[in-house]
Amino acid sequence: MKILKRILLLTAVILIILVISNYPKLNILAGYSAKNTASSVFLGERTLEFTDKTDNNFSPVNLATDLLDIKNKFVVSSALGLLTRKAVYREGLGAVLTLNVNDETASYLVPKRANADNNTPFPYGNAPQKDTVFGNINYKKLRETVGAIFGENKSRAVLVIYKDQLVLEKYADGFDKDSRILGWSMTKSLMGTVFGVLQHQNKIDLQDKAPIASWQKDARKNITINNLLQMNSGLEWDENYDEISDATKMLFLERDMTKMQAEKPLQYKTNASWNYSSGTSNLLSGILRDHFKTHQEYLDFWYTNLIDKIGMNSMVVESDLAGNYVASSYAWATARDWAKFGLLYLHNGNWNGEELFTKKWVDYITTPSPTSNGAYGAHFWLNAEKQFKDVPKNMYFTDGYQGQRVYVLPDEDLVIVRFGLSWFEENIFLKGVLESID
Repeated sequence: MKILKRILLLTAVILIILVISNYPKLNILAGYSAKNTASSVFLGERTLEFTDKTDNNFSPVNLATDLLDIKNKFVVSSALGLLTRKAVYREGLGAVLTLNVNDETASYLVPKRANADNNTPFPYGNAPQKDTVFGNINYKKLRETVGAIFGENKSRAVLVIYKDQLVLEKYADGFDKDSRILGWSMTKSLMGTVFGVLQHQNKIDLQDKAPIASWQKDARKNITINNLLQMNSGLEWDENYDEISDATKMLFLERDMTKMQAEKPLQYKTNASWNYSSGTSNLLSGILRDHFKTHQEYLDFWYTNLIDKIGMNSMVVESDLAGNYVASSYAWATARDWAKFGLLYLHNGNWNGEELFTKKWVDYITTPSPTSNGAYGAHFWLNAEKQFKDVPKNMYFTDGYQGQRVYVLPDEDLVIVRFGLSWFEENIFLKGVLESID
């Protein structure tokens, strides 16, 4: 009997040690499941069952159990019954993880939105396009190329737009032209573009020093907005999503996601050390917030001067608990609306006759950042060193987790959009699309 008690006591001690040592991981595990489920259900308009089966089905997130409250719009996720996290949905701002009970009922500002234009044909509105058949497109080869990256959860949506015409559009089961899809880090390019719009309006200078008060007494005071946009500030940051890292702590444990990068020391020399950082993107979101006199102006500007201006009316950029847009990761929109973003760049900032920025801005974001080996510009990814060997060097793109993409191919007059749940052979896919067009 004494032996049994000792075994039980030892087992309990081991379990306690395991829980304590893995508590941070359990916290993030439950946090990911709660946040992703709440966004999927209330923004993506999917079911809990669909989300658990397709989006939360990978290890270790599939160890979490999700409880959905449709009426009160929240999700509670449990990590092995040892820890729970709650995500609440806020109309206009998306879903957010709470940190205490007061967060569940806190008041918040929301952005003012424009009405959708459902009369003008796509892409400048949301009405159907007139059928256009191009004699130089091999539609059979194009369908085969696109079809090859579907199945086994590889792709959810693919659009090919040639000369402003939607020449191919394909969706996986459960998705269609009205389905909002998360762009993940494509949100970074969206946020960067807000700076481009402000610069075009002569309201900001990218060569200005970053206005961070805590940096003014050390070498960080020399970091410019340009350095941050090019991801070569030299600031310390760990972007590892497989472990407890700066990135995971920021997304799942922080109230104000704009502050974490600002608190990091210099690790390398500024403008001589490229380091991809979601913290930098959220720091830039905070700089944008401080640029405006009021929080309402900050919330509105993204939509009135960019998102709704080009008819991305389905888009919702989610915010953190402090009300800052999570510029690193959390913009949702239909594939068609993401395509409009690509078309804005294809036309060098001109949207149906209105200039939001100029080719000078496009040249800026497509100029390789020092020490990025030609892979990165200013919050956009590049093909400057022919990473995709069968694709033109001047192709550039937005890049999100699991292969979310908006590719812009200026010489070919093409925008290609892809959403999915896993990586795919991008060079082969892009090569096939290009070979479909003579």
